[in-house]
Amino acid sequence: MAASLLSHGMRRCSARTCAAAAVAVRRGLSSAAPPSVFTRLLLKLNNYFYDVEHIVGWNNWARTLLVRSKNTFFGLAQQNFGDNVAAAYYILTLRGSFRFAGQSEWFRPDSSGKFSYDFMSTPDTQIEEVDLSGTIINHDGLDNLVKQNKLQSLSLRGCPEVDDWFLARLHVFGESLVELDVSHCPCVTVGGLAALQNLRKLQRLDISGLSRLQSPGLVRILLEEMLPHCRVTGAEYEQGLIQPDTREPTEEDHEATSANTGVRHL
Repeated sequence: MAASLLSHGMRRCSARTCAAAAVAVRRGLSSAAPPSVFTRLLLKLNNYFYDVEHIVGWNNWARTLLVRSKNTFFGLAQQNFGDNVAAAYYILTLRGSFRFAGQSEWFRPDSSGKFSYDFMSTPDTQIEEVDLSGTIINHDGLDNLVKQNKLQSLSLRGCPEVDDWFLARLHVFGESLVELDVSHCPCVTVGGLAALQNLRKLQRLDISGLSRLQSPGLVRILLEEMLPHCRVTGAEYEQGLIQPDTREPTEEDHEATSANTGVRHL
């Protein structure tokens, strides 16, 4: 019975505290006394962390499922209503906003995610500006927008699923895109920014707040070399290039300074 109880306890333990709990339980079983407070506490913590790990795993699985469902290809909508209406519907379901070419009105959902279907009245008009800031768009969802060859402005600010593969696929807008905002996208690296060389019409690019850029200043220089007609914002030239000397001056430094001062006086 003791062996079976120990085996059951081992299965319930998480990887971080399994060994400690097993030792405590074994000591408790080897004596006639009931389990100590410390042993009971260990077992309780094991159960707690076991449940937390499962909750975290379930949460990651649920988020992955949500991202996939939100970025499915709206093929049926394209067949029934055309590319423009399907793209507009996709943007609104992500809680993004857009503006049709030749119109000043922006279509956007309300605070609860509901929106009007007035955009369906102009099925032959393409989208010119899109704001998907903070949404969960990913590279799969981009399939819903690739037919918008008049797209001039795209904001992806703070999109957690936008990565280098996503930026590489933006080449489909190489002859139309003028403004692009990829600021505060945590998955974007210098490799994805290098793929923007295909956006030959790009005039404004925001790269501020990209946590995975080690030398934003150098990246800005490279982007401006790659896209000479584009104004790159969000990074200063010296950012990440000049490393300040924070160490305390040594006696050798003082001697070198004195020697240099003497040479200048001579």
